Amino acid sequence: MKTSLTIRLSFMMFLEFFIWGAWFVTMGTYLSQTIAASDVQNAQAYGTQSLGAILAPFIIGLIADRYFAAQRILGALHLLGAALLFWITFQEDFSSFYPLILIYMILYMPTLALVNSVAFRQLADPEKEFARIRVWGTIGWILAGFVIGWFTWESQGLLVNTFRLAAVASAILGIFSFFLPETPPGSKGKDVSIADIIGTDALKLLKDRNYLIFFIASILICIPLAFYYQEANKFMNEIGVEQAAGKMAFGQVSEIVFMLLIPFFFRKFGVKVMLLIGMGAWTLRYILFGYGNAEDLMAFIYLGIILHGICYDFFFVTGQIYTEQRAGENIKSSAQGLITLATYGVGMYIGFIVAGQITEKFNLEVGHDWQQIWMYPAGIAAAVLLLFAVSFREKRVKS
Repeated sequence: MKTSLTIRLSFMMFLEFFIWGAWFVTMGTYLSQTIAASDVQNAQAYGTQSLGAILAPFIIGLIADRYFAAQRILGALHLLGAALLFWITFQEDFSSFYPLILIYMILYMPTLALVNSVAFRQLADPEKEFARIRVWGTIGWILAGFVIGWFTWESQGLLVNTFRLAAVASAILGIFSFFLPETPPGSKGKDVSIADIIGTDALKLLKDRNYLIFFIASILICIPLAFYYQEANKFMNEIGVEQAAGKMAFGQVSEIVFMLLIPFFFRKFGVKVMLLIGMGAWTLRYILFGYGNAEDLMAFIYLGIILHGICYDFFFVTGQIYTEQRAGENIKSSAQGLITLATYGVGMYIGFIVAGQITEKFNLEVGHDWQQIWMYPAGIAAAVLLLFAVSFREKRVKS
């Protein structure tokens, strides 16, 4: 692949995830600090990600894949997104904030598939080349956290600037997308059904008892995952962790490290042990958050952040590999679409709502009783671990 093409695709990935990371991590803190949103309203705002994930396959399958070149619809969605992000900065109450963030996420979530489509169509050997393109997305998310920490927007109550930063980056990517390589619609002229889009043909995988157990566990483990995305930054700011967003970016650094180690661990331990390690890491992380503080036990907070690589990679990346193994050649894409819809759509939506209700329950006059709050996702992760450990029987697939 030409160096110029590599740079363009890498820059596309960098901006795609820089935009998301610039506002998503700190939105809970912004909502509580700036527009006095409740914990339940915070959950509703984060739930827009899941609603966007549920609707994204329809936007891609019914519109982008049939009528428009991927790079053009990518550009249009990001330009519209830039306008929405900028508009958000003028909202002073949740009732006006929520509709805008909902529309934005319905527009943004399809772009995650579009950048992959643009990249894959240009790569001669995607299995070898895609990883070094995609890693720039994670670097973009990390840099966004460092920028927020560097400017101390959290401690100064200036998190509205995160939406302005994301709006500028979205406008840049929107314009840049029109200069990406031509990526014509893949299903032009083909009759694509609703069943094709949502991957109902992959439901036959659920007839396999082991895959059904994995599928249910994947949905349930998204409940504690939602606690992290929705509450962790607010928690760290409330207990006095300085430059919390910048420190949380180390979670993505560990994600890169452990992602590189996944092939080794997968061969050594197999899917069941890998998934159990991931679930156990979620339990440990929340216990560490529950007992850590910004003073003498700050090491607990750091360790909980760094565990993100194991929490995410050992469960979600391993789960994607397991799904790839269990699916037949004809339903591989449908199977990945189904598990993504179930986890990032249904599972995380339930998780955001549960996290909001529990956090609201332990709301104090000043701040929250975080030790009590974190025991809930720790307990849920432990329960899923136990369920999976006693129910799942691994069938090793020879490579």
